[in-house]
Amino acid sequence: MTRRIAVVTAGLSNPSSTRMLADRLAASTIAQLREQGIEATVDIIELRDLAHDITNNLLAGFAPPALEAAIRQVVTADGLIVVTPIFSTSYSGLFKSFFDVIDPDALTGMPVLIGANAGTARHSLAIDYAIRPLFAYLHAEPVATGVFAASSDWGAHADDVKPLASRIERGARELAESIARRDVRVEIDPFDPDAFLGEGRSFGHLLGGLAGE
Repeated sequence: MTRRIAVVTAGLSNPSSTRMLADRLAASTIAQLREQGIEATVDIIELRDLAHDITNNLLAGFAPPALEAAIRQVVTADGLIVVTPIFSTSYSGLFKSFFDVIDPDALTGMPVLIGANAGTARHSLAIDYAIRPLFAYLHAEPVATGVFAASSDWGAHADDVKPLASRIERGARELAESIARRDVRVEIDPFDPDAFLGEGRSFGHLLGGLAGE
């Protein structure tokens, strides 16, 4: 079965480094899934194109059709990639507003790869002290690695110690593994007592143990 990844990008310019990072995270995740024998498709949600609809939803409480379709793509995905520019040491208002109009329980258990970008690496901690708590509140499951890209990561003076490409690959691998784990389903018969006691055990064994056998 083909998996589906939703990519939410909150860049304001066109083209934007936010979208560029999102595209690279998505491509790497698809490649990692393919290595595990899992095919995947990607839905890109550009929040810049939905800004008026998001505002109208916040004011009126109803999602216009385009926003409703984007929300459906996000909440029904098998995995989520989110990328925001950093404004005032945190996520952008547009990014936060989009997740404000989604039902707080709709992302429960959703694997999420977080990305962010800013002009300087000094803002890299925003992933852990601002963005990750948002998805913890939404009961999603962000992967351990967040991918931050400063302006220098795209130029000749990029980080030679931990290059952006290696960070992207690591985050994508963790998201792919998380999506793959969601494919593993263990069917348990609720009327089979042995299923709850482990292989080779039964209520007879349990009762025998309690009786001192």
